[in-house]
Amino acid sequence: MKQYQRFNNLLGWTVFAIASAVYLLTIEPTASLWDCGEYIATAFKLQVGHPPGAPLFQILGRIFTLFAPETSKVALMMNSMSALSSGFTILFLFWTITMLARKLLKVTDQVEPWQMLVIFGSGLVGSLAYTFTDSFWFSAVEGEVYAMSSFFTAIVFWAILKWDLVADKPHAARWLIFIAYLVGLSIGVHLLNLLAIPAITLVYYFRNYKPSNKGIVITLLISIGILAFVMYGVIPEIVSMFAKAELVLVNGLGLPFNSGSIVFALLLVAFIVFGILFSVSGNPKLFIVFAILGGLLALLFLIEAQSFGGVLMRLLIVALLVFLIYKYKTYRPVLNTILLSLVFLLIGYSSFLMLVIRSNANTPINENRPSDAISLLGYLNREQYGDWPLFYGQYYNAEIVSYKDGNPLYTKDKATGKYVVTDTRKNSIPQFDPKYCTVFPRMYEHVQPEHAEEYKRWAGIDDPENQHIPTFGENLRFFFNYQISFMYWRYFMWNFAGRQNDNQGMFSRTDGNWISGIPFLDNARVGDQSNLPDSRKNKATNKYYLLPLLLGIIGLYYQFGRDRNSGLVVLMLFLMTGLAIVLYLNQYSPQPRERDYAFAASFYAFAIWIGIGVMLVADLLSKYLNKTVSALAATAVCLVAVPGILASQNWDDHDRSNRYTALEIAKAYLDSCEENAILFTNGDNDTFPLWYAQEVEGYRTDVRVCNMSLLGMDWYIDQMKSKAYESEPLPISMKNEKYRQGTRDVVYMQEEQGYGAISLKKLFKLIDVDETKLKVETDYGLLDVFPTKTFSIPVDSARVVNNGTVPLALAGNIKKELVWKINRGALGKNDLAALDIIAHFDWKRPVYFGALAGRDAYLGLQKYFRLEGQAYRLVPYEVGVETDDIGSVYTPILYKNLMSKTQLKFNNPKVYYGDDHVRLAVNLRNTYARLAAALVDEGKNKKAIEVCDRIVELVPNQIISYDYFAIPIAECYYKAGATEKGNAIMNTVVENFTQNLTYYFALKGQVAQRFDFEKRQGLAVLNAAKEIAEAHGQKEIVAKIEANFGVFYQRYLENK
Repeated sequence: MKQYQRFNNLLGWTVFAIASAVYLLTIEPTASLWDCGEYIATAFKLQVGHPPGAPLFQILGRIFTLFAPETSKVALMMNSMSALSSGFTILFLFWTITMLARKLLKVTDQVEPWQMLVIFGSGLVGSLAYTFTDSFWFSAVEGEVYAMSSFFTAIVFWAILKWDLVADKPHAARWLIFIAYLVGLSIGVHLLNLLAIPAITLVYYFRNYKPSNKGIVITLLISIGILAFVMYGVIPEIVSMFAKAELVLVNGLGLPFNSGSIVFALLLVAFIVFGILFSVSGNPKLFIVFAILGGLLALLFLIEAQSFGGVLMRLLIVALLVFLIYKYKTYRPVLNTILLSLVFLLIGYSSFLMLVIRSNANTPINENRPSDAISLLGYLNREQYGDWPLFYGQYYNAEIVSYKDGNPLYTKDKATGKYVVTDTRKNSIPQFDPKYCTVFPRMYEHVQPEHAEEYKRWAGIDDPENQHIPTFGENLRFFFNYQISFMYWRYFMWNFAGRQNDNQGMFSRTDGNWISGIPFLDNARVGDQSNLPDSRKNKATNKYYLLPLLLGIIGLYYQFGRDRNSGLVVLMLFLMTGLAIVLYLNQYSPQPRERDYAFAASFYAFAIWIGIGVMLVADLLSKYLNKTVSALAATAVCLVAVPGILASQNWDDHDRSNRYTALEIAKAYLDSCEENAILFTNGDNDTFPLWYAQEVEGYRTDVRVCNMSLLGMDWYIDQMKSKAYESEPLPISMKNEKYRQGTRDVVYMQEEQGYGAISLKKLFKLIDVDETKLKVETDYGLLDVFPTKTFSIPVDSARVVNNGTVPLALAGNIKKELVWKINRGALGKNDLAALDIIAHFDWKRPVYFGALAGRDAYLGLQKYFRLEGQAYRLVPYEVGVETDDIGSVYTPILYKNLMSKTQLKFNNPKVYYGDDHVRLAVNLRNTYARLAAALVDEGKNKKAIEVCDRIVELVPNQIISYDYFAIPIAECYYKAGATEKGNAIMNTVVENFTQNLTYYFALKGQVAQRFDFEKRQGLAVLNAAKEIAEAHGQKEIVAKIEANFGVFYQRYLENK
């Protein structure tokens, strides 16, 4: 056995080294897109990120950043933390598989050589297979929480199996306490780890009881109770009791702030300490104190209830706990283990104190400002994101028939020394028409019209007017077609069958589907993949030929055949981290990004079966070979067939070692702005990379980045009113009481007779001194109203010329005032705060809107925008001629920014640019094309050619294929006299889309009908190219297009 342990340890650390080396070689050297920039920025300075927080991840990240030799390497260190966390995940996966394999072979003390080979072969194949899976590798090379979350899942699952091996030995309970500590720590990273609890509970049940179907069901119900206890009884409820104690002692007894928190903390600690002392000594006096302290906690728990039903539910919970304590008080070792587990769970969970401490330090990034128990509770409950129905709720087209009150929001008021109600939340919870409600609601989102259309598409509902009451069958159709098949099974197959490409899937047969590499399985669903046009070829096209899937299924079969109990444990881990997440998230369509990373733990469980599958292969080979040779052969074959093919297929699209795109995007945005600018952004990818650049690398900290999505939060408005680095406070006139939560969350706009354009300054003056004039009484109480949709701000013509907002050459275009209309029915608080800034910036600071912020964020001001790179500047003159493009172009500024400042490029053949990058590259092409067109209009043909040459260099066809947005570049070449260069681009565009259409029209049968959109798009692009070529006398190109266009169009009409 000692030899076995040595080899087990050695091979475990070997796969750790292999995995870590792979990830360290392929990590992104700087911040990635989405949340990574925020996580790195908040970890670097221990700031407060988005709810519900990841304080342990940030603390550990801060430790890693200490090893950065310079700030430009901070992200690399954070990404390295993810790489090493993933390496440790593989280490514990190896040891998990070898423990399960030992159990399947019923190995006790003596391990035969052939058994060692089988066991270690299983561990190697399973762990290395998971090393190279698509979703796990993606998270392993960026500074996000999911790599560390996977590590906690892996070590917790390994720890319960270790306990199972030593459960009969003295002090075995320490493994259970260790698990509780790990669970507590994991809460400070991500809640996904909690989903391992049912599998852990099954292991405990199988070790201590004789299994039966009834016992398994009861155990699973108990495990769900434990999971609920941690998710709702520990994470928010303990903080909620802190908050309640704070209200009772501060508001009720007049004690200072934080008195309630201190008293409750002492009470909770005393309860646990006396309970542990009683469990050790058995002294009945200690039990009495323990019971009294428990009674006080139970009383606080009961008075916290918000309704009669809540009181009854809490009474039942208290009664159950009292019953269990009295029933098992004589089983003091059990009570001791439970209490120590609770202690270590809370110690792990205590990482959240970091958020409170740092929030009180008022860090520049201080999301939701969780500075006390009451605000921390809202932070943990993710209140800013809202909630969604799981067991009973509305359909997407349900009418709101009434409202009910929510729980009031309390805020610390230092003037009175009490917590005051700042939001009564009266009539805040909509009640829906019961006819449009159902149990298990899957199609519930009723705010965004696009979601209703998506529900109907996936559920097969033909209801243009949204009057049809969806049937429960249609509800389930959406559940199975979208939530399970598209949002889980598709991801599962990406990892174990193959992936079409990394373009985000949107109900399309061309993007984001799973494939296998086996034609008869793929062609009927997604078309022939063997002769894809060049523009559709993608490094993320990965084909595994179902080999990982088949080996995993073999392993599942083998495990259940040899040991049903351990099979159920792995199956429970697989289901809880897969389908259970699907049930809980209740996702609508479309999602802003692919969500496969959320299911990585489910794929981890399947990798266990991949490893165990080696055992069955070895078993089959042993019928023809001796056991030693069969074990070696099975390991070798499976290593090549599964980890080998996964590594070879996935390496090129997971290698980010030379990708600096997110940082380049951030700098391009910031460099588009003049000094001391205000930059309005809206989403993750136009905000978080900028936060990283400013907070970590100290780049352009004079620019105040103002995220429109967050600007609807009172705490964020407060932060915008404070100085940050070199940026002065934003000119927001409203006082806190005018915008705090519950106040002016929505301002309705109605065009009342007699009102034209109203000065924004006058409106905000009324809000300050006589807000009653902007309120109307309704059945639902007072509503905030603006009596117009048309607004104005004055222009100081001298100032805008002197500070460079308007070049002297354009001074004659300056308006006396800006007048514009916001053509919608209401403004959100974020819009209101942005308008406050617009009303009071007085042209003293440059104001910009991010180019990707979206039209809703532009507040109707587009006719006063000037494109200056990756942002539009607000200027006091109108666009000369309105087109589909937003804003005007002033060539000297845009030329300087694009040709001298921007560092954004997509031309490195060693870098794989994913779907998010392609969208950014297309926007960049359009920006350069607009500059070139403006230069041509000014007769500056040489400069126009330089601009076109630059964008061709920055975004070449070889890296990102030319599409419709390349045609304007060709047109500029033609107009500037560079005909050959224009022809080169136009020929490439025509070739790309001719290849595309040839491919689409070659498809047969039902699959051909699924590419109708792509056919229409290709025909439209060719037609546009033909018109441009004709206009510039390029007869050869016109002839080339006509030679194919007529054939394609005729075939399209025939197939309709």
